[in-house]
Amino acid sequence: MFDKIYEACGIVGVYGHEEASTLTYLGLYALQHRGQESAGIVTIDNNQRAYEVKAMGLVSEIFNKEKLSYLKGNMAVGHVRYSTTGSSIVENAQPIRVNYINGVLVVAHNGNLVNADIIKDELEKSGSIFETTADSEVLIHLIAKYNKLNFIDAVKWSLNQIKGAFSFLIMNNDTLIAARDPNGFRPLEIGKLDGAYIIASETCAFDLINAKWIATVEPGEMVVFSKKGMKKIRYAERQRSAMCVFEFIYFARPDSIIFHRSVNDIRRGLGNQLGKESPVSADVVIPVPDSGVCAAIGYSETTGIKYDMGLIRNHYVGRTFIEPTQEIRDFGVRLKLNPVREIIENKRVVVVDDSIVRGTTSRKIIKMIRNAGAKEIHYRISSPPIFNPCFYGMDFPTRMELIANSHTLEQIRKYIRADSLAYLSLEGLIKTVGGRKDKFCMACFDGDYPVDFREGQDKFQLEK
Repeated sequence: MFDKIYEACGIVGVYGHEEASTLTYLGLYALQHRGQESAGIVTIDNNQRAYEVKAMGLVSEIFNKEKLSYLKGNMAVGHVRYSTTGSSIVENAQPIRVNYINGVLVVAHNGNLVNADIIKDELEKSGSIFETTADSEVLIHLIAKYNKLNFIDAVKWSLNQIKGAFSFLIMNNDTLIAARDPNGFRPLEIGKLDGAYIIASETCAFDLINAKWIATVEPGEMVVFSKKGMKKIRYAERQRSAMCVFEFIYFARPDSIIFHRSVNDIRRGLGNQLGKESPVSADVVIPVPDSGVCAAIGYSETTGIKYDMGLIRNHYVGRTFIEPTQEIRDFGVRLKLNPVREIIENKRVVVVDDSIVRGTTSRKIIKMIRNAGAKEIHYRISSPPIFNPCFYGMDFPTRMELIANSHTLEQIRKYIRADSLAYLSLEGLIKTVGGRKDKFCMACFDGDYPVDFREGQDKFQLEK
């Protein structure tokens, strides 16, 4: 419905807790914003038996008390998915679980592998049979191929064969491993609860279950959880730092800590900087909820213009709904957003949003606000224009579909029918996130891709 950038995935792992399935479920509930297509949990009990529940839909639609009771064991891996590679079908729902010569093997992945196709081709030539179209499955096959190594060494070797963006949870009969790519594209955090370890894409998953954050999985690092406790292992040297800046702009929840920084603080800072760069005479600042809220507050703080909630979001829109047979204009947007006329009518309104992708949704939002009686509408974006697609786990449209590639600023303003339009500058973004561009991946804005996505075409050798 919205021409937005869709989230990648969220992962949760639990090691050493008798209520592992329930804690994983709650963690996934907190990470639902990272993927709404499918969800799954796999557990392993003390007898090394695996239990699995996964399906298409939201976490609340898939799991109930009976299913969580079925998921026995004190070790679990969970996943919420939005498909950035592979089809949107239940076969591609994660975690991926297989039985191989050494027992149970489970993998959950957040990110995108740029060389998955070439590895898959070589593995298929050597006899491997793939059950999904997800890029994540190549790691399963690599680990299984090197089954003569001990589990940790097999994982270490396999991680060194893949390229791209990844945060992985990998589980076997009695061990759970968390791993992050050498560039550190996607976040992965570690918490502790009652002596058990919790791993999650964002710290908001810890808050829900009263777990305490203790560490970050660092780039090029794998963290092993076993009966011996927690052990950090460097499987690869750190490469150029490439933390996804869009995690701060849009993906992560504002109540999370990722990359050692508060998402709320960064997002409000983006609004502060936007207010300095692009002030305007107006009566009220309103966000496009939910991702525009923190930046709108920051914009209001800097400019002194009153902040208010002029748009209300319906949070209870599921994956499917019945459209009326009679056409209702802009139905998709109205299903999710509705203006508060008392706040908007006869006002000069600043609308703060996190990004413009194709521009069609921005145009509909502005039309809705104008129909509610706004005198002027000034659209402010808390990120720079998006010129380039992402190859690291975000579902960006193609370059041709991104409006900034085919329209000037003035043409975009006319298309969305705003009285004025301004984006945050790239320099302002860099300043807000710490003043160093070389720490982040900003390829969607500047085209500087930290890992060459064409590496998937390189020759791949299965043998050491």
